Amino acid sequence: MDTLPYAPLLGILALALLWSALFTAVDAARLLINASPRHGDEGQPPLPVPALVLCASLGKLLVLGMACLIGERQSGEHGFWLAGLAAVAALLVFAEFLPRRLARRNPQAFISLGLSLRPFPLALLQPLACLFDGIAKLILRPFRAQPTAVALHPQEEDEFDEDAPHEAPRHGLLDGLQSLDKVTVNDILVPRNEVDGINLDEPIGHIIEQLIVSRHTRLPVYHSDINQVEAILNTKLISHLLPKAELTQEQLVGACYEPYFVPESTPLQMQLLNFHKQQRRLGVVVDEYGEVLGIVTLEDILEEIVGEFEDEQTLDNPHVHAQPDGTFVIEGAASLREINRTLGWHLPCDGGPKTLNGLVTEALESIPESAVCLKIGRYRLEILETEDNCASKVLVWTVTR
Repeated sequence: MDTLPYAPLLGILALALLWSALFTAVDAARLLINASPRHGDEGQPPLPVPALVLCASLGKLLVLGMACLIGERQSGEHGFWLAGLAAVAALLVFAEFLPRRLARRNPQAFISLGLSLRPFPLALLQPLACLFDGIAKLILRPFRAQPTAVALHPQEEDEFDEDAPHEAPRHGLLDGLQSLDKVTVNDILVPRNEVDGINLDEPIGHIIEQLIVSRHTRLPVYHSDINQVEAILNTKLISHLLPKAELTQEQLVGACYEPYFVPESTPLQMQLLNFHKQQRRLGVVVDEYGEVLGIVTLEDILEEIVGEFEDEQTLDNPHVHAQPDGTFVIEGAASLREINRTLGWHLPCDGGPKTLNGLVTEALESIPESAVCLKIGRYRLEILETEDNCASKVLVWTVTR
């Protein structure tokens, strides 16, 4: 090593740093995927965890050793310590924090990369890694926790212990309710253009026909424009007058009550309490200028809570249609949150568009047109149909890289 030129030594150091960063990112992506209740890698073979740790550790040790060697050759003992400290700083930045941040951005891509490395070097180093892992188990055996009748604080599962039974983590009710504090009313509201309301300026005959076919028990009542919501109609109070068309304008107004307005930024946890406190089941959502954005109901919030605890995801969304080739035809009006919940995807839905059409329009920065394809993260979208300047049907599929 003393006679080796600096160029090969620096090359080996750089490759070792890249090696360590790669396997750290793959291991971090594995942890993120396993921690997600909606990950989609059920059909993929598991990555050998001990081999991943060994590969990342060997790379770090090689970086530290090569850096100390170069430093000692350059400046003696003083250079040895300076190079060692510089190597530690470089490892922390480029082989720890940076790879983990990259893994959080696209964990599935790093999982696919790790699977491509299974034959070599992971499979090659797995026996040695299992040997070291076995030694660690022997050392810890005298300190193994004894089983107790009631576990008040369950211990974290040892991911290296392949003999231990693995169960999907279950989130407590309190944790699920607290997570709603991060979701606002604006995230789940029914948009204004989809609200089924009663326009008092229309003929009473047309209103009666609308009420007969309506599936809702509470409807906003307004004059001409839904921005001027004046009341909420309880259809149960007038349902007996509809079959024979006996409903009058006065009876319609008599079955209404004062509207309840909700700011769009209200967290769902707070709104759930407000519904209980106000004894209401429907709120009209408004922005900071008082413009009506849509409506939110108690049932919408309860569905959001139930969605937090669903262990099994089923394709029961009427807006999502699975295709034989693994792609999905999705209606443009479908909510992004509902799509993510149904398919276990991660389409961006926080602080931006709420529907698939809105996401497409924002990405294109123009009115969508048919046969246009676009890429959003690991998702590919092709607009199949447009209607009223909106993407009415979109073909969506995912790619692993």
